[in-house]
Amino acid sequence: MSAVVGILLCAGGSTRMGFDKLLTPIAGKTAIERSLAALIAGGAEEIVFTVSPATREFVESLTCPVPNRIVDGGQTRAESVKRALDSIDRADIVAIHDAARCMVSPETVRESILSAKEFGSGVVAGKVTDTIVQLNGNSVTPLDRSQLIRMQTPQTFRFDQIRHAYDTGDLSVVTDDCALYIAEGYEPRFVFTEGEAANQKLTTGADWQLALASYARFGTGYDTHRLVEGRKLILGGVEIPFEKGLLGHSDADVLTHAIIDALLGAAGLGDIGRLFPDADAAYKNADSIALLQEVVRRIEENRLHVSHVDATIICELPKIKPHAAAMQARLAQALHVLPEDVSIKATTTEGMNDEGRGLCISASAIASVV
Repeated sequence: MSAVVGILLCAGGSTRMGFDKLLTPIAGKTAIERSLAALIAGGAEEIVFTVSPATREFVESLTCPVPNRIVDGGQTRAESVKRALDSIDRADIVAIHDAARCMVSPETVRESILSAKEFGSGVVAGKVTDTIVQLNGNSVTPLDRSQLIRMQTPQTFRFDQIRHAYDTGDLSVVTDDCALYIAEGYEPRFVFTEGEAANQKLTTGADWQLALASYARFGTGYDTHRLVEGRKLILGGVEIPFEKGLLGHSDADVLTHAIIDALLGAAGLGDIGRLFPDADAAYKNADSIALLQEVVRRIEENRLHVSHVDATIICELPKIKPHAAAMQARLAQALHVLPEDVSIKATTTEGMNDEGRGLCISASAIASVV
């Protein structure tokens, strides 16, 4: 017997999304994986998955570090929970969680479990901060928001109590576990989250965008190369007419190199020197845009994609502005983003430092991946 069993509901559809919200990766991990990780880190010692035909194969492929089983979900959420509860022989506490609430924190799960152990239940909820009114025909009635809460999950209970509620209650009239719990005469204990957005359910496109933003990862990059005669000047994949070029093992495209390092940092994939060492003859005079394309391929292979790049070129000459749009377009193509997702800026050091004396060109970049 596990003291704390987590029920992870993965049988819902995605009719309002237009795509499968449970199986589409968010910054490299699906909603199911993120919710599973939060349940286990929060204290679940065993997991029961409820699945649909669409999610079964994916759930079966997961590596779950605690004992687990899979049951077929029902036509409704309540039916899915009932089937999961029926599969549990014995437990002290059951934490019921919608996989679509993938931004829940392990701390919230832990507080919910602790509340259930002490008080019999721990129902996660968010306080209402907006003004709420009730419409009745042409009349409008303001409601006291201090008396209103938004129900969330996990909803955690003593196993014998919630099992009794599901065995004897009317499953056709309830929308969540707490409503059934109350209908059977139990008094719920609520666990309030700091902000409702932190435990938002993936329901609409706006919710999806919020999740993407919440899991965005950022990296920084910096590079500098010496200006010498007899070399082409390549910046952002664009050849710029100038009396000197940048010295390096590859084409020495300092801007693209800074962007590569920023992307690798955001994705946790090392750095440009590790992937494309200057001691390797294969990268002699290499096209840095080709190297960038390889980095993007690796990022996407890890179920991430580039979101935005902001880069600054530091030099006294040549003037960058006439070439910025061409750089932006060239880089956007390699990054698989729109040109407006690539920002190219330039600055001088007003004659100071090596850049100001025309000895080198440097570049810095910040990149985000989601």
